[in-house]
Amino acid sequence: MIPPPDSLLRYNPPVLVSRRTEKRSPGARPLKGIPPPPTPTRPVPPPPRTAAAAAESAKQAQELLNAILPPREWEEENRRWVQEVSSAPSTRLDVVHLQEQLDLRLQQRQARETGICPVRRELYSQCFDELIRETTINCAERGLLLLRVRDEIQMTIAAYQTLYESSVAFGMRKALQAEQGKSDMEKRIAELEEEKRELERQVSEQKAKCEAIEKRENERQQIEEKKHSEEVQFLKRTNQQLKAQLESIIAPNK
Repeated sequence: MIPPPDSLLRYNPPVLVSRRTEKRSPGARPLKGIPPPPTPTRPVPPPPRTAAAAAESAKQAQELLNAILPPREWEEENRRWVQEVSSAPSTRLDVVHLQEQLDLRLQQRQARETGICPVRRELYSQCFDELIRETTINCAERGLLLLRVRDEIQMTIAAYQTLYESSVAFGMRKALQAEQGKSDMEKRIAELEEEKRELERQVSEQKAKCEAIEKRENERQQIEEKKHSEEVQFLKRTNQQLKAQLESIIAPNK
């Protein structure tokens, strides 16, 4: 496993806690990196109560820091390393140096100044963890309150991220549906255009038939009218002839 990268959060030096391929020798370092106790050659006097109280207080502070900011663990060359958060208090110069390091890493990693940027979010999270560490050393209750604030912010960001991912997935589904609906509509439009052309062809054929029928009916009507006119003329001539014959018959008798 690759060792974790540098962080704005201050850590103690890494401690070797175990080796997988080699057995621990009597001279190996203990699990938590405490140097081995010297071989007693004479009775050791008990430490003063003030030193014991200070050690107990430092131990409690380290345990609280480990609970708030868990130690980093990794393996390198079949050896397991652990790096705990530093319990050393910070000064004003340390805070100024933290701000300078934050600006420097933002520039080095080319974090975006606006919009969604995972790099900027990671660096500001490390900076906020370092502020929690510094505050917890001075006041544990204030550090725990900042931890609640950090967790709430992370929960809110995670909720927004989930909402963003779901909205992106919803948009992709809608885009795919729209694309599929577009192809269906294009197919339907092509079918309707083909149907329109077929109907226009039928309309043209029907118009041609209607024109042919009208022309044929006009010709037949003209023929009928001409025939009727000839019959009328024939009947008029016949009437004139009969009238003349009748008058010739009636005239000698007078």
